[in-house]
Amino acid sequence: MTQKNSPITIAPSILSANFCRLEDEIKEVLDAGAHWIHIDVMDQHYVPNLTFGPLVCNAITSCGITAPMDVHLMVKPVDDLIHAFAKAGAHNITIHPDSTIHLDRSLNLIKSLGCKAGIAVNPTTPLESIKWCLEIVDLVLIMSVNPGFSNQSFVPYCLKKIKDAHEMIIESGRDIILQVDGGVNLKNFHDVIGAGASNIVMGSAIFNTASYEETLNDFNHIIQQCQVSH
Repeated sequence: MTQKNSPITIAPSILSANFCRLEDEIKEVLDAGAHWIHIDVMDQHYVPNLTFGPLVCNAITSCGITAPMDVHLMVKPVDDLIHAFAKAGAHNITIHPDSTIHLDRSLNLIKSLGCKAGIAVNPTTPLESIKWCLEIVDLVLIMSVNPGFSNQSFVPYCLKKIKDAHEMIIESGRDIILQVDGGVNLKNFHDVIGAGASNIVMGSAIFNTASYEETLNDFNHIIQQCQVSH
């Protein structure tokens, strides 16, 4: 169950999009009913893959795309790229606790640059590691796969972790978005929403389908069912 009146939103990850027509892909998925655009930034150091830099983020804003850009920094060290992505137009910037020596300072840096601050936890990272950040952050990201690559399977025990994170957020009394990223699809979407997630990141589950509109209609129908039942 999500927080009272908390809207459930979908953030397609462009890591699974067709890079040869990225602008069109983003516009089509937003027109089909997506809410945010999720940008997975990997540095081939913190994770074994190499993806986007701030120039991609800047190019997206230059195309006239105004949807929130949700940037997940899987990089180490992280502070210089916080500056770069904020300048490039990011709305949200999420970092990992072990990507910086001074987590409080890095989260406050994100907020000082006019962005919403997020904290991410990997499947085996204890939630205790973010307990003292809840007074600062606007978003908590539960990784339900090991970060680094798209098209992975959902790690089953992360469902309880989502529930536990939701309870932590409720107890904090703050309006914090609970985001889930990794292996979410039509088969487990209902369970993830039911566990308390309010923002779902999906890549291949959207971009690898024949019709973005039909796919997002299916997901939004499940959202409506969950909201009615609660």
